[in-house]
Amino acid sequence: MRPVMSPKRRFLAALFGGAVDRLPVGNVVSVATVELMGACDAHFPEAHRDAATMARLAAAGHEVLGYDTVMPVFSVVQEAAALGCEIDWGDPLMMPGARSFPFARAADMCLPDHWMSAPSIQVVLDALRLLRQQVGERVVIVGKVMGPWSLSYHLMGVEEFLINTIADPERARRSLEVLKAVPIAFARAQMQAGADVICLADHATGGMVSPIAYRDMLLPLHQEIVAAVGCPTVLHCCGNTTDRIAYFAQAGFDCYHLESQVRLPDALQSAAGRMTLMGNINNPEVLLGGTPADVAAACRRAIDGGIHILSPECAVPLTTPTENLRALVGVAEGAV
Repeated sequence: MRPVMSPKRRFLAALFGGAVDRLPVGNVVSVATVELMGACDAHFPEAHRDAATMARLAAAGHEVLGYDTVMPVFSVVQEAAALGCEIDWGDPLMMPGARSFPFARAADMCLPDHWMSAPSIQVVLDALRLLRQQVGERVVIVGKVMGPWSLSYHLMGVEEFLINTIADPERARRSLEVLKAVPIAFARAQMQAGADVICLADHATGGMVSPIAYRDMLLPLHQEIVAAVGCPTVLHCCGNTTDRIAYFAQAGFDCYHLESQVRLPDALQSAAGRMTLMGNINNPEVLLGGTPADVAAACRRAIDGGIHILSPECAVPLTTPTENLRALVGVAEGAV
């Protein structure tokens, strides 16, 4: 029996395929919920724009849920706000979203001057510094950046960008090339501010993007980003990505955060020896709509299937019950 490990050592060991005292439980995307906001008195939309509130809500992922990680970037629009998108910052029951798309009709796609100084960027860095002081010795602090494909959705609009990948691929490539600088710069700043691991969220998912399009348009950029960031990296990409996991491994990510739509045996075969896997507990049917017993059953299936780190499959619905989110830890600790 291995000695009990700290949450930080446990998660990082599993991330790189090492031995652990028990399966870690973590999140690289949002586990913020209405119940969690109430438990720590840190609510949306303030948690997107105030560093102390953001850090308090992130810390609740460990202090209330018992996860081995904390992650303070709950929205997907922090960079979009800095790059000129008009943002609806939402409310406790609604995530923020972009209302305008600066690249949609722009002849010259370029980044605004001093975008890294924008409040939506600085609030994340300030929250990471607070978390480093508060929990950094014992818990993994995860930073999160949006990749160039997702940023192109935000800056150009999803439909416009996807049409361009077929009708005007050079314009789509130009958007990707311009925007690749954003995750590199923001990830480096987050590491300097206190993050241990960076999640790159980039939604080139099955059903919207072919695996060939990923290989030809995005894989080289992901390879460049991973090399330039130079830190532990986790890719998050939603949906059924079974047909491109081998490319994700080729990109150089240390871990892939996958959804329940992905067949775990196929994912393990594609990733074997090249990257670890975390996930893939279903959000809508199990975590939101199920019971703790349902969650425990899903966790046991994932563990039996070979998952390396237990995690919700994506940002959890805001009304997900706390007891369901805590059930992942109960299973990992052998208590459920």
